[in-house]
Amino acid sequence: MHKYKQLLVWQKSRSLTKEVYSISKDFPRVEDFNLTSQIRRASTSIMLNISEGAGRFSNPDFARFLTIASGSANEVGCASVIAFDQGYIAESTLNSLENQVEEILKMLFKLRKSLLKTS
Repeated sequence: MHKYKQLLVWQKSRSLTKEVYSISKDFPRVEDFNLTSQIRRASTSIMLNISEGAGRFSNPDFARFLTIASGSANEVGCASVIAFDQGYIAESTLNSLENQVEEILKMLFKLRKSLLKTS
């Protein structure tokens, strides 16, 4: 069992989620049950899957949850592009989100790889 709050990837996911919530509060009301909800759920899903996996008793099980977290990170990246295309966020915001997502994906990949190597 791992302490998820000590994992740098979880901490970075938390920062991403804070930014996503801050940015998406300015999305149009028509997006409340669409893009706003989707990007928020995807960002929180990264954190939640890391924490759930960390609570599992085997490294392969933890690795499976990191795979799911990676899918959610990609979803945040895609939703960010949609938000940019709709004019809801600036290009600099899109770049910031994409950079954070890329960093998180790399960290998830490395952590997953190390977990599977030791199992």
